[in-house]
Amino acid sequence: MSAAWILVLCLGICLMLLPEPAGSEGPVPIAITCFTRGLDIRKEKADVLCPGGCPPEEFSVFGNIVYASVSSICGAAIHRGVISISGGPVRIYSLPGRENYSSVDANGIQSQMLSRWSASFTVTKGKSGAQEATGQAVSTARPSTGKRLKKTPEKKTGNKDCKADIAFLIDGSFNIGQRRFNLQKNFVGKVALMLGIGTEGPHVGLVQASEHPKIEFYLKNFTSAKDVLFAIKEVGFRGGNSNTGKALKHTAQKFFTADNGVRKGIPKVVVVFIDGWPSDDIEEAGIVAREFGVNVFIVSVAKPIPEELGMVQDVAFVDKAVCRNNGFFSYHMPNWFGTTKYVKPLVQKLCTHEQMMCSKTCYNSVNIAFLIDGSSSVGDSNFRLMLEFVSNIAKTFEISDIGAKIAAVQFTYDQRTEFSFTDYNTKENILAVIRNIRYMSGGTATGDAISFTVRNVFGPVRDSPNKNFLVIVTDGQSYDDVRGPAAAAHDAGITIFSVGVAWAPLDDLKDMASKPKESHAFFTREFTGLEPIVSDIIRGICRDFLESQQ
Repeated sequence: MSAAWILVLCLGICLMLLPEPAGSEGPVPIAITCFTRGLDIRKEKADVLCPGGCPPEEFSVFGNIVYASVSSICGAAIHRGVISISGGPVRIYSLPGRENYSSVDANGIQSQMLSRWSASFTVTKGKSGAQEATGQAVSTARPSTGKRLKKTPEKKTGNKDCKADIAFLIDGSFNIGQRRFNLQKNFVGKVALMLGIGTEGPHVGLVQASEHPKIEFYLKNFTSAKDVLFAIKEVGFRGGNSNTGKALKHTAQKFFTADNGVRKGIPKVVVVFIDGWPSDDIEEAGIVAREFGVNVFIVSVAKPIPEELGMVQDVAFVDKAVCRNNGFFSYHMPNWFGTTKYVKPLVQKLCTHEQMMCSKTCYNSVNIAFLIDGSSSVGDSNFRLMLEFVSNIAKTFEISDIGAKIAAVQFTYDQRTEFSFTDYNTKENILAVIRNIRYMSGGTATGDAISFTVRNVFGPVRDSPNKNFLVIVTDGQSYDDVRGPAAAAHDAGITIFSVGVAWAPLDDLKDMASKPKESHAFFTREFTGLEPIVSDIIRGICRDFLESQQ
């Protein structure tokens, strides 16, 4: 054998003994982020590599086994059990769109329902690529096209000045037709975009009214304008009668729940689009919505002409369905063409939370100040029972920057503002501060304390739309006059509940309390008797609030 052939043979044997090149067991997985969605991978089949340490609570996953393409790939893979929270290789298969993606809790991730989406995917365990096998960093991995995947943007906080949970109730009947239905969707998309949707801004969902109402997506499904626009685009035309009343009642009762993403203390709003007129009774639905604390806006398009009025069940349907018949909650557009100029005025209405009259309840529209006796006769252990009494009342209310407000003042001969109405706007912070109030000890000057609270605590919020309440808790007789300061508080629009313990004179309690005295003045011999009075105070606040709204 010639020397040349021996050299070739040796080279061949050496090449056979070398390790297989990277990727010989399949393509190198594409490195993706925690929030890369199925629709970001434009292949029928692809191997991807999910990073470790993704926060499960931030995943958006829709479906089970088969997932809507708007879902996070890594979230779906963990949900399916293909990988753990530590990440790893995943193979993704593109599938056609479908209806009714189910909601399932699996492997620490709660997937969400989605009525319809145009594309789907499923996942299986992927093959380990060279980079994973050799422990090399995956951050430099590229798709086979040589282009980097777009980085998924962080979740935006949105327009914090526009706090609202909004359901768009669109007309999907044969009355509007396919063409105007699409124009309606375009208008809703423009409104959604201008609202400034985000985690701390407005949240929106969509319901379609037709023969039978259908919730297309919920408040919790999307917190970015981009995803909402995608979802609106995917909504299909259903047809049938325009049973708007039936759809409005369904929305008020089924859409606005905590499980579906409703936030405490945030106004609930339905924007009802009616092309022409409804084919069923809408007045009863409006009553139900108001009972559920939902603000109904009616956007009417192409009102019936005189020749058509005979076909309309109730020509005053708008006035009877809206939250208040004061012009604020009704909006009219002549037709679906050239509607851009109507977007901004509607958005301004939806973001004016102080006008949302139907959201105002005794739990989210009150200012409650507590005037707490810190005199020597109380003692530290009994003072703790007084703070527990205050906490049990405060925690009942929906405390937020646009909801209920809580303040506290402790008094002896002197007064100390523990916190004012504007210091804290979450229930957790309020309850924590109440627990940490330090006992002062001293004399009892309740009259001066009332005057101090009216001036320094209620004074700065005199223009607040909330109704003002003062709850006084004391265990003894005041060394000064209480009648004059209490009368001044009543004149300032402050409702007073007086709660006396042990040696507190009943005459003082009645002098301080608002009328009727018997339902605003309370007494107990022991500090342990404060607990049963909690429900009496809460009921009294709600009763007085409702009477003030009539």
